[in-house]
Amino acid sequence: MKKVKKRKAKFTKGEKFIYVLGALCLVAIFVVKVFCGASISNLKMNIEKINYKIEQQENKNESLAMQVNELTSYENLDSILKEMGLAYNNENIIIVDE
Repeated sequence: MKKVKKRKAKFTKGEKFIYVLGALCLVAIFVVKVFCGASISNLKMNIEKINYKIEQQENKNESLAMQVNELTSYENLDSILKEMGLAYNNENIIIVDE
């Protein structure tokens, strides 16, 4: 009977290089994914902060517009004109349309 020799599974240099390169690629992909995920969440937080500031400014603008409307109302103008001793004359008002 012949003895069957067992062959050890040896990797060639090319196979070792491919395996190492594949492992490095996997590690690099995981690192990039974590880094990009952190960057995206940071950007989302900044966007929410900016949206909050925009909302606050819009509320402030709306409040100021309401104050302007109150101050330019006919009743307010009439009371100021009476305090100054002036009269409100509609004939002197000119409306400009563009």
